[in-house]
Amino acid sequence: MKPLSKNQILKERYTILRIIGRGGMGSIYLAEDIRLPGRQCAVKEVQQDQDLPKDLRNQAHEQFYREASVLARLDHPNLPKVSDFFSINECDYLVMDFVPGDDLKTLMDQARRKGEFLNQKDVLSWASQLTDALDYLHDQSPPVIHRDIKPSNLKLTPSGLVKLVDFGLVKQMAPDEMTVTVIQGRGTALYTPLEQYGGDTGHTDVRSDIYAFSATLYHLFTNHPPMDAKQRFLQPEGLSPPKSINNAIDNKVSEAIMWALALHPDDRPQNVGEFQNALFGNALPVTIRIQQSLPSKYQEIFQSKVDRALIGGAMILLLLSTLSTIR
Repeated sequence: MKPLSKNQILKERYTILRIIGRGGMGSIYLAEDIRLPGRQCAVKEVQQDQDLPKDLRNQAHEQFYREASVLARLDHPNLPKVSDFFSINECDYLVMDFVPGDDLKTLMDQARRKGEFLNQKDVLSWASQLTDALDYLHDQSPPVIHRDIKPSNLKLTPSGLVKLVDFGLVKQMAPDEMTVTVIQGRGTALYTPLEQYGGDTGHTDVRSDIYAFSATLYHLFTNHPPMDAKQRFLQPEGLSPPKSINNAIDNKVSEAIMWALALHPDDRPQNVGEFQNALFGNALPVTIRIQQSLPSKYQEIFQSKVDRALIGGAMILLLLSTLSTIR
């Protein structure tokens, strides 16, 4: 299907100015809102594959409207606001705020060409904003999964705000509902966890976004994309820690990224909060986690030095008694 032409008008409201992005399912256009002069917006076009059976195309349209309705309800400073959605012939269109500025991949490439790495303070500042956005998405009922987090989908505005753009793969975690792969695809290989390759049979959840988030940070910190999950499945030791590539990274940051890049979802942080704590140094040591997981009355006992000494002495006496019995 031919791309939209300059000055073409959609829905008697949006004047197409130029293409600002392309993908396998269509293009993204910069447009001007005729009803609100001076307002520019991004119009995402989703083209349906005409070789597919009509019932599948109908399913894809229905999926688009469900997802667009979800996106239109979202309101967060690090997410572009969706303002409209509609269909024309066999194409679906999603209208959202146009986000000015460079994407993080462009900034990373600029640093790489100079033989430099991005500053850790800057990357962590962007990461902090992204954790807020993901926490908001995952806290929806049901949770909203982005499924295509990557450096080129993160834009840095002139004011320093990071925006997570391109919701082409968004998924609601509705129980017993399979994703229509026709419209959603499977993400970008370098940042995609193993479970996302399953299409309709694969189970993706908030931990899939955490994997992609971590893969994005790996790339931003090292100027090298991580080995993709399918290769790592065949070469389990093939992924080098980011600190081995960029020694300026703090140990805790490198370790947090590697934790979130675990192949099995159960081995990753189970929510954005856990990953945030590990990444920014607020994660509790294992011993403290165990203590805090005890009932409060036992915590009170262990907080007293005298009580700890008495309990320790009792345990020693119990051990000596047991040994004497064995003899």
